[in-house]
Amino acid sequence: MGPGEPLWLPEDRAWALALLAVEADCCPECRQPWGEATDRDNEFAYRAELIRCHACTASARAVKTYQDKGGAAEGLHVHIEHTGG
Repeated sequence: MGPGEPLWLPEDRAWALALLAVEADCCPECRQPWGEATDRDNEFAYRAELIRCHACTASARAVKTYQDKGGAAEGLHVHIEHTGG
């Protein structure tokens, strides 16, 4: 890219706006499209599978231990590191 060339071409902008529109029409939790996920005809059309994220489990355990010792969790951030174990 040379000096004075635009960072975003019209096609790039169109794709970005289309992605924003798709993402805005999704459930913020499960990311399924609102139109499908809220349609009464689809009440039993979904299957859910429980999957454990071991990194999140380690995070939750660390926070619980901290809280059990009287620590306040507000504003607490957890650094998660894979130890190779």
